[in-house]
Amino acid sequence: MSDNKNTPKQKEGEPKEEVVNKNKRFEKDKPWDNDPTLDKWVIEEFKPEHNPSGMLAESTFSVLFPQYREKYVKEIWPLVKNEMKKFKLTAELNLIEGSMTVKTSKHTWDPYSIIRARDLIKLLARSVPFPQAVKIMRDDTMFIEIIKIGNMVRNKEKFVKRRQRLIGPNGKTLKALEILTKCYVLVQGNTVSCMGHYKELKTVRKVILDTMRNVHPIYNIKELMIKRELMKRPELADEDWARFLPKFKNRNVKRKKPTWIVEKKEKSPFPPE
Repeated sequence: MSDNKNTPKQKEGEPKEEVVNKNKRFEKDKPWDNDPTLDKWVIEEFKPEHNPSGMLAESTFSVLFPQYREKYVKEIWPLVKNEMKKFKLTAELNLIEGSMTVKTSKHTWDPYSIIRARDLIKLLARSVPFPQAVKIMRDDTMFIEIIKIGNMVRNKEKFVKRRQRLIGPNGKTLKALEILTKCYVLVQGNTVSCMGHYKELKTVRKVILDTMRNVHPIYNIKELMIKRELMKRPELADEDWARFLPKFKNRNVKRKKPTWIVEKKEKSPFPPE
């Protein structure tokens, strides 16, 4: 009852006060909320003045490389060190263990640069040439993915055939995939190294995995070519593209049985007479 007595009564003719949520009573409109000239999705470049105090803790990443890459890694290591100096990172090469190591220091100003440095040494270990691998340090929109394909097919002969099918004659299939997705793709041993935008990397991963699952890459490439042409037509932006895309049926072709079949003789558990 005491609460009702203390509350002042509203006089007739006065405008009613708006009830404001107590959690939002201090919120104010920001100057950039309704600015039409501002692009909120643009990724701004991270500069040293954004982090003048540097890093508090040290982060380290190490990657082993195969013996056949030792000569090349030794030759280009001064170039790797120069690239790391731009971000105040340290790079170490251990030829006895066969490992490459990158570390942060107190003066490292970009916290994400150590992740990009880790990706760089991963690519170098997977036979990607240095001029291509160093792009990961210079382009903020570029990412990498190393896809393991070695354990997807048990039979060694089938694995080699499917891997060669992905590369294509004179590398033409791989080149077509690179042009359509604007990614860099390198098949090396049991892995496939990819560099590009993260949306395009998802497409490349799907094509590679389908190829190793016995789906010919030409089907995916044909679909990508059709989608590329459809993107040029703005009137189809809000429509379903399923009617334009080809539909391939799975055909299980029966193998021909051999004309001559050797009948197996029953084996007797008793020794011959």
